[in-house]
Parts: sequence; structure tokens; C-alpha cells
Amino acid sequence: MNLDWLYGLIHLGFWSYVWISLAMVQTTMMAVTVYLHRDATHRSLDLHPALRHFFRFWIWFTSSMLTREWVAVHRKHHAFADTEGDPHSPIIDGLRRILLEGAEFYKREARNPDCVQQYGKGAPDDWIERRIYSRHRNAGIVAFIVLQLLLFGVPGIIIVAVQMLAMPVLAAGVINGLGHGIGYRNFEVENASRNIIPWGLFIGGEELHNNHHAFPSSAKFSIRPWELDAGWLCVVVLRSLGLAKVKRVAPRPCVIAARQQADDHAAHAVIHTRMHVLRAYAAQVVAPVLEHELGRELPRRAARAARKLLTRSPMLLDMNAKLRLQQLLAAHPVLRTVYDCQEHLRQLWGTVASTKEDAAGRFVSWCGRAEASGIRALEEFAGTLRRFAFADRQNAGEGDVR
Repeated sequence: MNLDWLYGLIHLGFWSYVWISLAMVQTTMMAVTVYLHRDATHRSLDLHPALRHFFRFWIWFTSSMLTREWVAVHRKHHAFADTEGDPHSPIIDGLRRILLEGAEFYKREARNPDCVQQYGKGAPDDWIERRIYSRHRNAGIVAFIVLQLLLFGVPGIIIVAVQMLAMPVLAAGVINGLGHGIGYRNFEVENASRNIIPWGLFIGGEELHNNHHAFPSSAKFSIRPWELDAGWLCVVVLRSLGLAKVKRVAPRPCVIAARQQADDHAAHAVIHTRMHVLRAYAAQVVAPVLEHELGRELPRRAARAARKLLTRSPMLLDMNAKLRLQQLLAAHPVLRTVYDCQEHLRQLWGTVASTKEDAAGRFVSWCGRAEASGIRALEEFAGTLRRFAFADRQNAGEGDVR
């Protein structure tokens, strides 16, 4: 009995089916990270219209997702990250629930018309979006399933299953769950985001989630020299082909040796590279002062815990952690000075919308207070900040945290 019809119109070997499945999943991941995330949501890229529409079609065709809904949910996530109102926070709803039910959390918020209207501004709203994608949102996925069965027969069922599981498991579960629960932090942002691994290969660079929350408007998620962002590699290729234009990447600070006095340019650079500044403060001020004050009193593990208390955003500390922090500061006046200067430095971020004169005035005042502290590490750090500038002037002002 001839059973060739069970294998559809195209008969392939086992590994060919595997590679086709992987290619489809990676195409979806690139559509999510390059188009939905970096282009449509944060507008750090400007994709060619033809490529933009291919990605929009592919997302609808393989998952029935709509661009406007994805954009709205993700923007709301940034607006309320790990606080009440976040559509999918493991801190609020529990890591287990986000891992297992992440797709349901997304769908619930995507069906919220208030969320879509408020946070979906600027997303595609043309004829094809209104008459086809939105009106017949499930037609794409039905056509996709039928096409796989016609082309590959029974193996097509497995290809469809892999494709259908990829987004709920990898994006809704892993990124929204583990990306706020497990991994390392380069930057002390005011949410629990983490870099899952330093090599963003499997989920298009979305693994570098803490970096993204530090610089959400950056088209490049990798920051440290050893980090790799597969989505950025795709962007580089598209840019070389004239299919993408990079609008913003994370700003990088540098120190100008000739500048001795703090001015509005230094203040502007410090404010807009604030994530780098806070990281440097932790390494160059908090760490050496903490070692000097507690190095002989605490084991290394306890010293690391103390450093975390001193550098983490107060918003992320529970009542027990806040109590331990106050006890630590009360017992060590030098650490109190270092901590207070760090918090005053954070307050400079509020001058982003102020006049240059106001920002510069507050910055000069902070430098003067730090240099008069009598703490050598803090004095040297203030002297370095006075000479701050942008390594790349075209990225000035692109480090905003939303």
C-alpha cells in the first residue's frame, strides 16, 4: 500500500525537517526582536517598508498576533515593570505562573482595549491591518497549518507544533519569567530584570533583558565586550543590505582629560549615561569603601550581600532588606555618606527635562559635596565625572529609561 501521500507534496529526510523547523522558529524570533521589539515598539530601528510588512505578515501568519497588541503590552510592561500594573511580572504574579501561563497573561492584556488604545499608538493601522489581520486574525494560523500539512504531511504536524510552542515557551515564558528572575545584572535599574545568559543566540538577543531595560531605546542589546546579541547581528546584516537604518544605540561615556571644570556638557553626559555611571559608582566607590570598612569583619559572601543592599534601587528592597540597610548605615557613618551621595546622584536623573543651567548647577553642587566628603574614592570619582562626555555624539540623549 502506497503511503506517500502521508508525507505531503515534499518528501524530505529527518534532518531536513529539523532544519526547516529551526529556520521557521528563528524567523519568528527575528520578527519579534527586530520588527516588533526594536522597530515597532521602541523605534530604535527604521526597517525597509517591504521587510517591515514581511515580518508583520509572518507574525500574523504563524501566531495570529497583531503588531498593535504586542507593542501595547510591551510598552505597558516598561511603564509598570515589576510593579502593580505590569502585564506579566514574576515578582507580582510568581515565576512559576509566568513560566507556565505567560501566554495567557499576554493574551489577557492584549484583549484589553484601554491598554491597546493608550500604549499602541504609532503601530500599523492601514487597510490591510484593519480589513485582514485584525478582522480575520485566526485566518493566518489556519492557512499556515493547512500549508504545512499539504507540503509535508504528517511531519508537518510536528513542524506546526514546534512553531506554536516556540512563542509561548521562549518569549512569554522564558523572557518574561526568567528574564526577571534568574541571571546576572549589569545595571541597577528600578526593576528585577536580568540577563539570562551573556550570549543571546537562541531568542534573538532577548536573553540580555537587563541591558534592554537599562537602555530600552537602544537597537543593540549587548553592552559588555563578551556579550553577543543575535538580533543585533541580524540588524547589522540588514543595514549592510540597505534594509535597516539604526536610529539609536546605548550611549557610551568617555573622559576628556583636558576638562577640569564641570559644565552643562558633563552634566548632560552623566545624566544620559546614568546606568554606566551607577555601575561605575558601585565598582569605584562602594566596593573599595565597603572593603575598607567591613573587609575584616565580614566573610566575602556577607560583604557581597552588603554591597547589594547599598547599590540596589530602594524600590526593589523589601522591609527586611531596608531594615538591614539602615542598621548597616547607622553602624558605619562613612557608608552612610557614600550611600547618600549615591542617592543624590540618582536625583540628577530628574533634571533630564530641566534647563541646562539647572542640570549643570545640581551637578556642580553634587561634585562639590562629594569632593568635600573626605572619602578618597568618592573624591576621585567626582573628579572623573567632571570630565565626562559622550563617546559618540550622535547618541547623546539616547539612554533614557522608560
